[in-house]
Amino acid sequence: MTRTDSPEASTSLETRPRRRWVPVVGTLGVVLAVIGAAAFATKGIVVKLALAEGVDSLTTLTWRMIVAVPVFATVGLVGVLRHRGNRTPTGERVLDVASALQAAGVGAIGYYLASLLDFTALEYISAQLDRLILLLYPFFVVLFGVVFFRRKVTRVMIVGQVLSYLGIAVIFWRDLSLAGDHVLLGATLVLGAAIAYAVYQILAKPLIDRMGAGLFTSIAMSGAGVAIVVHFAVTHPITDLAVPGEAWPLVIAIGLVSTVLPAYCISAAIGMIGSERTAVIGNVSPVITIVFAVWLLGEPFTVWHAVGTALVLVGAWIFAMPRAARKPRSKSLAHDGRDAPIMQE
Repeated sequence: MTRTDSPEASTSLETRPRRRWVPVVGTLGVVLAVIGAAAFATKGIVVKLALAEGVDSLTTLTWRMIVAVPVFATVGLVGVLRHRGNRTPTGERVLDVASALQAAGVGAIGYYLASLLDFTALEYISAQLDRLILLLYPFFVVLFGVVFFRRKVTRVMIVGQVLSYLGIAVIFWRDLSLAGDHVLLGATLVLGAAIAYAVYQILAKPLIDRMGAGLFTSIAMSGAGVAIVVHFAVTHPITDLAVPGEAWPLVIAIGLVSTVLPAYCISAAIGMIGSERTAVIGNVSPVITIVFAVWLLGEPFTVWHAVGTALVLVGAWIFAMPRAARKPRSKSLAHDGRDAPIMQE
């Protein structure tokens, strides 16, 4: 008779049910990554629709935070209570006053600036071009790593960058001929947003490693929300928060559907299927933006837009894929930008 009380048999029996759930967890992770990418893709569309209703970009951004921050703050408070006594493998507390203030500061400095530039850019350029330029932020993470941390650049990474920038150039010159010089201003603003978001990612990396993606996102987004509300209070009268009745579903949607939902879907997906797969799946976001932009906003989509979009997506895919096939390296503050974003603009 076969004994089942040996350590080997016991281990086998304990791990068998877990293995049975692996495909389910993997499928759920993919679904969550797709939902997150799709929800993020609606941001530019909602801003454009709000602009059409007479709501300026800063007011829309402020309402985004007014709606989203209470959710982030609540989740963050639960996380603080859960991790209050936890420690890292090196013996540091997972969360203390200093690290919480650092997370809030990173959000206030980085994500606040990225959001402000991005929302303002949408007053001048199409939602399609905006989303594609934002997709370039990992390349700036790499550039900063090369300049400030002496990271090496591979030929594969260069190819991915060249293809993506070539795709942006094709769409930019096409839109410039269709819409005029204000496309240059809008593209410059959203490029600044991508750079600001890259800085945000670099500053966020050690804090994410320490406290986890979900808790960091909650604290950082709360910090960014406070900064944006203060900015609005300084530059606008409080009465400007009154929006037309038709715009209320839009400001609520940009807070919940375009911000809260994808933030936690992406974080959960990273935990289930890993950062590389989540990042690659996230590259469908521009395609979803394009579909909505053409359908709901009536934005033009020519063969040049198709060629440019294809180049950007192929470049991003080439950039994101190779890391999974390489041996893991020691962690660095200057991570290479191919981790799935904790928050996308």
